[in-house]
Amino acid sequence: MKNAWEALSDGTRREILSLLRSRPHTAGEISDQFSLSASTVSHHLGVLRESGLVLRTRRAQTLIYSLDEGAFKRLLTEINGFLQETRRGI
Repeated sequence: MKNAWEALSDGTRREILSLLRSRPHTAGEISDQFSLSASTVSHHLGVLRESGLVLRTRRAQTLIYSLDEGAFKRLLTEINGFLQETRRGI
């Protein structure tokens, strides 16, 4: 999960994740939401994919990005474990 925590540390990537909460988006739709170059948005999407937080599927020539809900469930489990250890003083 280390990569997921690093991916979440960037504000732009958190905004992309928020955008994807509503529905999957194409790379173009995501890029249109930011005043960044397409290559910069592509870099952020790559980091999110490598971290396991975002899935990418291809439909013909179109790349579609969506949240990996399982990755977020694993993060929640990790956070809950951390909190339980903290409460026990470990």
